[in-house]
Amino acid sequence: MAAQTVATPAAVPSAGAPAVDLGPASALSCRECGTRFELGPIFACVECFGPLEVAYELPVGTGSSEDVEALRAAIEAGPNNIWRYAPLLPVPADVAGKPSLNPGFTQLVDAENLAKELGVTGKLYVKDDSGNPTHSFKDRVVAIAVEAARAFGFTTLSCSSTGNLAGAVGAAAARAGFRSCVFIPHDLEQGKVVMAGVYGGDLVGIEGNYDDVNRFCSELIGDPLGEGWGFVNVNLRPYYGEGSKTLAYEICEQLGWRLPDQIVIPIASGSQLTKIDKGLQELIRLGLVEDKPYKIFGAQAEGCSPVSTAFKAGHDVVRPQKPNTIAKSLAIGNPADGPYVLDIARRTGGYVEDVTDEQVVEAIKILARTEGIFAETAGGVTVGVTRKLIENGQLDPALTTVVLNTGDGLKTLEAVAADSGQTATIRPSLDAFRAAGLA
Repeated sequence: MAAQTVATPAAVPSAGAPAVDLGPASALSCRECGTRFELGPIFACVECFGPLEVAYELPVGTGSSEDVEALRAAIEAGPNNIWRYAPLLPVPADVAGKPSLNPGFTQLVDAENLAKELGVTGKLYVKDDSGNPTHSFKDRVVAIAVEAARAFGFTTLSCSSTGNLAGAVGAAAARAGFRSCVFIPHDLEQGKVVMAGVYGGDLVGIEGNYDDVNRFCSELIGDPLGEGWGFVNVNLRPYYGEGSKTLAYEICEQLGWRLPDQIVIPIASGSQLTKIDKGLQELIRLGLVEDKPYKIFGAQAEGCSPVSTAFKAGHDVVRPQKPNTIAKSLAIGNPADGPYVLDIARRTGGYVEDVTDEQVVEAIKILARTEGIFAETAGGVTVGVTRKLIENGQLDPALTTVVLNTGDGLKTLEAVAADSGQTATIRPSLDAFRAAGLA
């Protein structure tokens, strides 16, 4: 049933099960007007053109302590990947037995050395998603999208990507038995190009930036050429986005089923930030964590900072920008979820900040030097913004704070290669070592 996004979806009937098995997912719901639709490969409301997201019949009905403990026990007994949270995701109950890269349950690093460097007196953690199969958080979202693609009968997986997503789609498609064809800006970092191309699918460079790539994919999806294609971040976007919730689930579980006080999240499209907030809210409603205030902070590079610009100006509308930054994985000049990021930052008492490319490079080095974590440029953005927020008094250094590192620095070597090489080159003798002043 490889239906296309342009088809008009049917409204969800008041009773009856959905036609596909996506576990607790019961419908798609418009984030703006609330209209509900049957589960399908659609992403925009036909009533108001608002974005659609997955609505659930969540597993805890009564909210009793017995129900809560049973759910917590079931999660803790699950596999050490995102499928431990299958009862909270749009996936079939038997998902853990299907071919998958099985991402997730990455390290929450107790970053004591970084805390000292930044002047943090409370607890500081780095959620290090570079440990995923293709070394970025994108493996999470793609894993969920693959299950939706299976349910809807697609044969080709595709996406528009700033790099990490292209690699995640290529790898997941190879593992799950799909054909893949992904689209990227023509001038991406070489590490990301190689990683996206090695899995054997088609990798197509588009002349232009990410927004140009995304527009092209939107045209392809409505054309007969796109029949049978599942675009993970377009017609499968509602399901894809739910993968980011697993970051919230893991952070809270790894903190002993507690909410962090503050969390700093990089902004590209803004979807990750909005879904982490959704995940935190779900855990509160389910009774898995104690309800308490938390603050969400967004991080951007100055060379592509439409959301931070709007936040600081007090605007509700995000004006597009032309990206010009080394943080190419965040270089989305017209972020789809930008307005929702503004709402969440303001609702939680957080902030949206940006840093220069020079500050990004410095932050990459600080994280590597203090914690042994080599982050890609997006991680440099979050650490750099965290530092700036502390210096400006917007982030409380006495509270428990989690900073996200979403990818591996081996993908963006160009950012730090100029001054991160050999300390010295010497002859193989002790005298030469002494002469170099290294003893």
